[in-house]
Amino acid sequence: MADPLHDGMATRRPSNAVWFPRVFDIAVAMLAIIAFLPLLVLVACAIRASGPGPVIFIQHRVGHAGGLFPCLKFRSMVINSQDVLDRLLAECPRARAEWARDQKLRSDPRITPIGALLRKSSLDELPQLFNVLFGHMSIVGPRPIVEAEIPRYGDRFEAYCSVRPGLTGLWQVSGRNEVSYEARVRLDARYAQRKSFFYDMAICLRTVPAVLASRGCY
Repeated sequence: MADPLHDGMATRRPSNAVWFPRVFDIAVAMLAIIAFLPLLVLVACAIRASGPGPVIFIQHRVGHAGGLFPCLKFRSMVINSQDVLDRLLAECPRARAEWARDQKLRSDPRITPIGALLRKSSLDELPQLFNVLFGHMSIVGPRPIVEAEIPRYGDRFEAYCSVRPGLTGLWQVSGRNEVSYEARVRLDARYAQRKSFFYDMAICLRTVPAVLASRGCY
């Protein structure tokens, strides 16, 4: 026979599990936007003064349940970045192998001088605070991926889709680009399986020294 008390608790737990993290995300994002507003304006002005092109770079990333969302970042690359990348990959076998392995380039000719500074300090990701407010992302979660990366997640893609991607996460506090792509996938899946409020708090506490150390940022 069903236990009404047990059933009622089972019904309420998922509700709490949904609204509490969302309230936390909204509160932290709003406070951070207010605190960093002068810095956001300063960075936007610096990008605008550095040359032609938009201040904000928008790229569709894969979010919760596999849906796409417009991921916001301060522009850190030249405006014809895709052409530059295509030409480099066609002409340089070493760059082509590095891109195929990591989806990153340690010496990336697309990055502007101010963009290199923004990436090293992680300031380029500050606009994602608005993604958190809009509900596209969480403060903590897997790194947001593009559609082309889905096949590389294999059977771990379901775990990735079970939570919102995050502004920070296990990958970001574990060495970022110094971590192999396969390890990134494992970290994303591990986070999704272990997600809890206290786990998120632990990651948040590790984020500050990780950002200050700039380890693996390029």
